[in-house]
Amino acid sequence: MAIELLMPALSPTMEEGTLAKWLVKEGDTISSGDVIAEIETDKATMEFEAVDEGIMGKLLIAEGTEGVKVNAAIAILLEEGEDASAMDNMGAAPAPAAAAESAPAEAPKTEAPKAEASAAAPAPAAPVAASGERIFASPLARRIAAQKGLDLTTMSGSGPKGRIVKADVENATAAPKAEAPKAAATSEAAPAKAAPSGPTADVVAKMYADREYEEIKLDGMRKTIAARLTEAKQTIPHFYLRRDIKLDALLKFRAELNHQLTGKGVKLSVNDFIIKAVANALQEVPEANAVWAGDRVLQMKSSDVAVAVAIEGGLFTPVLRDSDMKSLSTLSKEMKDLAHRARDRKLAPHEYQGGSFAISNLGMFGIDNFDAIVNPPHAGILAVGAGVKKPVVGDDGELTVATVMSVTMSVDHRVIDGALGANLLKAIVDNLENPVAMLA
Repeated sequence: MAIELLMPALSPTMEEGTLAKWLVKEGDTISSGDVIAEIETDKATMEFEAVDEGIMGKLLIAEGTEGVKVNAAIAILLEEGEDASAMDNMGAAPAPAAAAESAPAEAPKTEAPKAEASAAAPAPAAPVAASGERIFASPLARRIAAQKGLDLTTMSGSGPKGRIVKADVENATAAPKAEAPKAAATSEAAPAKAAPSGPTADVVAKMYADREYEEIKLDGMRKTIAARLTEAKQTIPHFYLRRDIKLDALLKFRAELNHQLTGKGVKLSVNDFIIKAVANALQEVPEANAVWAGDRVLQMKSSDVAVAVAIEGGLFTPVLRDSDMKSLSTLSKEMKDLAHRARDRKLAPHEYQGGSFAISNLGMFGIDNFDAIVNPPHAGILAVGAGVKKPVVGDDGELTVATVMSVTMSVDHRVIDGALGANLLKAIVDNLENPVAMLA
């Protein structure tokens, strides 16, 4: 039975991607676990591994095609002994590569009829667990499961990365399928997409018809940033807390530590101290170490801190897990590695997903202060400005000069109330103004 290879969901939020490159050609022998393509998600370029074995019968999507929907057929794999005639019942092939490149917006329209035409041996839609997580199974495994009445949500897979494959379902015993209300619950849990607002692209273009401009096409990352931040501002009840932090003690302590660490090749930044201060503060105020989960709040045990990293055309927020348990030098090395790979778009999804709190530092650009947008499901984000020398009144009442850094904490009011947020920010400030005690 010929097998349709479908566009995989390489991250929980992926809805479409770009088929950047085929690493195989028609007629090649494919083994389970072989890397057959490179796929660009909204965040990174990732490898696509084959789950089933066979001969690559036909590549349905040309490399370089953008906007390929998750679960759209991208290739046909023939099983051993099959020839090209086995693909006759798989439906009409999509538009040729040239058409796909010249009119990528039409690609989804071409794919839809093909999926309907393959009624002779369709691959059922990817099942979803009660938790809302997608169950990964090969198309052939889904067909066999449907024929035998198997519930894939109750099975564990032996294929790459836990994917359910043919061998897992062939000898399995039929069990009642999961009840339909689960699907309804999943659809209810999914956040509603923000309604479009403002003038359309055509209206805006007409407004500037007499002006010279360059039209810049949105890539997957920019589309995702636009959608997620619009959703965040429209659905998260933000409030903001501001504090000034005296940095002189931290700067002196940092200089001493960097002098001692010279031989180890470690140079601590102020941002490393901020990460550690936030991580410790989340342990000191554990009620604030939480995320919004739709109909509940999840209070986290460890301090997983996300840090915004600017890259060309967008940003990543890699997550430093268990930051409260790590030394400053370890955090520094890990942050440098994550930032370097983020700029090369080489981060794996688990490295930029998760966390309960984020940091965005624009101080190195000379920004005094700003308000950041909470990145759901996080409960808050700390916007960090530059350290600037300012006149301040000392503890003795005398006027003196100190290096002062302004921070603004944006908070999701569904998770953190005002007094709790104030306690969290106070803990962050105390840690930064007393760096030696923070490391005790």
